[in-house]
Amino acid sequence: MTLAVYQADALTQLREWTNLHDDELRRRAVQAAGEKDVNALVSLTRAYLTQQGQSGVLTSPRTVEAYALGVRQFLEYADTQAVNLLRPGRHDAPGYVAAMLAAGRKPAGVQLKVAAAGCLYRALRWAGATEADPFRDVKVPKDRTPGIVKRPPYSEDDLHDVLEKAGVHEKFLLFLTAHAGLRISEALSLEWEDLDETARRIHVRSGKGRKGRIVAMSTSLARAARHYRALYGPGGPEHSDGRRATPGTHVFRYGSKQTARYHLDKAFRAAGVPFRGFHAGRKYAGTRLIQQIRDFGRVAAHLGHESVDTTRRGYAQLAADDLKNDLTGW
Repeated sequence: MTLAVYQADALTQLREWTNLHDDELRRRAVQAAGEKDVNALVSLTRAYLTQQGQSGVLTSPRTVEAYALGVRQFLEYADTQAVNLLRPGRHDAPGYVAAMLAAGRKPAGVQLKVAAAGCLYRALRWAGATEADPFRDVKVPKDRTPGIVKRPPYSEDDLHDVLEKAGVHEKFLLFLTAHAGLRISEALSLEWEDLDETARRIHVRSGKGRKGRIVAMSTSLARAARHYRALYGPGGPEHSDGRRATPGTHVFRYGSKQTARYHLDKAFRAAGVPFRGFHAGRKYAGTRLIQQIRDFGRVAAHLGHESVDTTRRGYAQLAADDLKNDLTGW
C-alpha cells in the first residue's frame, strides 16, 4: 500500500512537469535554476527519475529521497559559493567534491552526493534548460578500507546478550536480520503468508532491485517464528483492549524503519551493547556463513546480492580469522 501511494504521488509530480509545453518546461526549469529554487529543482529531479530513471516509476522511495537530499545539499553549496547552475565553471564540480572530502565525509558518501548532483543536471538537460554536464568527469577517491573493517558485524556475544534482553518483537526482528540476513526493509515488508516455519523458508517478495528470493531459516529463527506467530499471528490472542498486536497482513507492528530502530535500540541499551544499525546483523549472517560453507555464491544468494563481488568485498572476513588458528603455536 505504501509503495502504491508513493507511485501515485510520483506520477502526480511527474505530470506537473510533463503536462507543460516544451517551451514552458524549459522556462520554468531555467527560472528555478537561476533562482536556485530548491523545492522546484528537487521536484524536477524527482520527475526526471520517475520518467527517465532506470527503474522509472518503480524507483524505490528510499532511492528517490536519497537523491532529493543530495540535490538539496548541492544547492546549498552552490548558493554559498555563488555557482551559476546553468553555466557552471570547470572547477565548480571538483570544488564541491574537495569541499566534502575536506569536511571529513567518506569517499562512499561523497560518491552518493555526486550521483545526486549529476542527476540534477540530467534533469535540467531533460527539461532543455542547459547542456552543462559538470560532474561527468569528476573523480572521487576510492576508499581502500575493506567494508568488513569499516562496518563490522555484531559479535556472537553481542547478539547473545541482546537476545536475552529483547522482547518478542525485537527478538524475532533480530533473528531475521542476523540469521536470515534480511535487509530491514525486507523484514518490515513481510506478510504472514511469506513465513513457512515447517519448511523453514521465508519468501522475500521484493528485495533490492524488486527481486524476490527464498531464504532459509535457521533452527533458532524457525522456533522464534513459531512462537511469534502463536502470539501475534492471525487467530492469536488479543490484547485487553481487543486489538491484535499486528493488525492486517503484515508481520510487524512497526510502520517504519525509524520505529523499528527505536525499539531495537532499547533492547541493545538494556543489554549494554552499542546499537550499530540493522546492517551489522546482516553482516553477522554473511560473515558466519562464509566462514562455515566457504561458498560466496551461496552466501550471495542468501543475502540477495546481485553480484558475488559485493559479498566478497563487504563480508569476507576469512583471511584475518582463519590465520589465527593456523598461527597457533608459532
